[in-house]
Amino acid sequence: MGTTPEPVGATRSGRTSLGEVACRYRADEIRLEDLPMIAAEALAAGLDTPTLCELAGLPRHADTREIRDAFEQALSEAGIELPDRGLARRHALRRLAARLIAGEIAAGDLATDDWWETEAETAEERSFLSLIQHCACCTENTLGLDRQTWTAELRSAALTLTSSPPTDPAC
Repeated sequence: MGTTPEPVGATRSGRTSLGEVACRYRADEIRLEDLPMIAAEALAAGLDTPTLCELAGLPRHADTREIRDAFEQALSEAGIELPDRGLARRHALRRLAARLIAGEIAAGDLATDDWWETEAETAEERSFLSLIQHCACCTENTLGLDRQTWTAELRSAALTLTSSPPTDPAC
């Protein structure tokens, strides 16, 4: 007996967007208080589970444990697995590189996060991460590069990373 194909349309797009939210949540890119609105948007996109409805009805200032538990239960009900934190951070690194290329963030802004803790698995990830400094003032001392050269090399590494295929497109 064959399996029934997954429905196409709003439910699929709701599931896909909720899967991306799960990845961003795991990479600490989503604030817990934003999850009820995100759940409401997933419902509007056609994804419907009991806990997703419950989550959409929670206020932004609800207990964070309640929001977290409801979100993770809603993912489970929708058949969406919460990704490994390392994988989620690697996908976040790609999004960061894309934002740098698009000019949404400056090179110096990259030093404000804990990217040095990310475990790179590809040469492209390692190259980009090696150029991200712990603090914006240390570029010349640690890399031996002036700010202009560092920015150019960082942008080049970001372009290489975003052009390479993701090792796991799940996020």
